[in-house]
Amino acid sequence: MKNRWSWTFVLPFLAGCGGGDSGSGETEAARAAAAALPPVIVAERGGFVPEGIEWDAANGRILTGSVTEGSVYQIHPDGRVTTVVSDPDLVSSIGIEVDEPRDRLLVANSDLTALQGGSRGQAQLGVYELGTGERIAMVDLAATLPPSEDRVHFANDVAVGPDGTAYVTDTQANSIYQVDLEYQASLLHRFDGEGLALNGIEVHPNGYLLVAGGEILWKVPLDDPAAATRVALPESVPGQDGLVWTPDGRLVVVSNSANRIVGFRSEDDWATAELAGVGVYATQATTAAVAGDNIYVVHPHFADAEPPSVELVPLP
Repeated sequence: MKNRWSWTFVLPFLAGCGGGDSGSGETEAARAAAAALPPVIVAERGGFVPEGIEWDAANGRILTGSVTEGSVYQIHPDGRVTTVVSDPDLVSSIGIEVDEPRDRLLVANSDLTALQGGSRGQAQLGVYELGTGERIAMVDLAATLPPSEDRVHFANDVAVGPDGTAYVTDTQANSIYQVDLEYQASLLHRFDGEGLALNGIEVHPNGYLLVAGGEILWKVPLDDPAAATRVALPESVPGQDGLVWTPDGRLVVVSNSANRIVGFRSEDDWATAELAGVGVYATQATTAAVAGDNIYVVHPHFADAEPPSVELVPLP
């Protein structure tokens, strides 16, 4: 949307995937491509507003979603923008996740107008062949909840577990869904209360999810999601948006309101966390991806006509 007030209103609810490590499909060519990326890439055009970013290690390329156009794009090192997935059923592609072991690209499919009061939104998961962009499935996540004339949905971010199960946050419905390899969806957990702003999500190999929401980082056990707890952070991180794991085991949180990424480590299975680095930048970012050993954030430019950009942000 072009109205500045509209973007200001919807921004705290938006998120995307943070380039989680779904497997070890990185090739020598992809590692070389990651190392050759420039520190800043400015897209050749604006208007598509990429909220989510992902590094496709299998093919050595940066992928983004599009809040306004729905498609998934590749942003080339020289700024060219080419289409990877074009699907008329994609309305607003928010979080995206590459699942290299299964040659899949997963897309949280939403409708921006839900955050502006223009619709009841949607919560769907689009699944595509990574190499070709051909559609495999479109899963209706909202259908896992009882019908309601009042409930609003907004599928936000997606992560994939070691067994291929996908997990998707729904910001407006305070819910987390799971989708198996047969593309059957079910409700994993619905939080009580309002305004939780569930956002970025990552899977931990010890059997739980880490989920961002406002200033809270949640730990959600997969075998008992009702036992979800808050991770005790050493400092407040407002506007928690995308999450991403780094190669050295840090969890990076992107703040969409403070222009920084914050790294955390945990010595007690994420009951608590300790500060493990801060990186800053000048222009608002939403999500991050890890390409090789580097962290790249995406600057969507929600409130102006400037073309979006991707920037390397060091995390000491």
